[in-house]
Amino acid sequence: MSHQYPQRGEGRFHHDPGFGRPHRGPGAWGDFPGGPGGFGPGFGFGPGGRGGRRRSKGDVRAAILSLLAESPSNGYAIIKAVADKTEGAWRPSPGSVYPTLQQLVDEGLIVAVGEGRKTEFELTDEGRTYVAEHDDEIAGAWASVPKPSESATELFQAVGKLMGVVGQFRHGATDEQRAAATAKLDETRKALYLILAEQ
Repeated sequence: MSHQYPQRGEGRFHHDPGFGRPHRGPGAWGDFPGGPGGFGPGFGFGPGGRGGRRRSKGDVRAAILSLLAESPSNGYAIIKAVADKTEGAWRPSPGSVYPTLQQLVDEGLIVAVGEGRKTEFELTDEGRTYVAEHDDEIAGAWASVPKPSESATELFQAVGKLMGVVGQFRHGATDEQRAAATAKLDETRKALYLILAEQ
């Protein structure tokens, strides 16, 4: 096993295939995050959606150490793992994860292993000792993440199902069917605004 430390000024983490790319799942309608049916609990609303509360650097650091204590990983997989672990309530940005990884490398708590796209990060002996001695701090990164309510989860699941159907209209429908679907969606949008207006 070869240990390779990223060098300063060389685009340290750009070898990670997930760096700088939005997460998009399979499906014809890739313009929507996750594709048809790929809307997670945090999409567009709440702490995991747009405009959500920015997590502190300490939270990101602790979350990375927590995940690497379980197994080696790369930056993109860490971002996805955080989102999965918090049910979509928190999805850290590459701009917060990659600098934190470099900071942890500089501190000697983690090391880059492998080359090119296979490069992952794992805890050093010093890093494992740090995690063991700061278990309360590490656990705190997850404890402070708000979880979506049952009704919010059901709503986003329903949106995912709807987008799964809408995606089929891109190639598998006639112009008449698309026009009819557009009218129905406009009706639904107006109805949803009315619900939001209710006090």
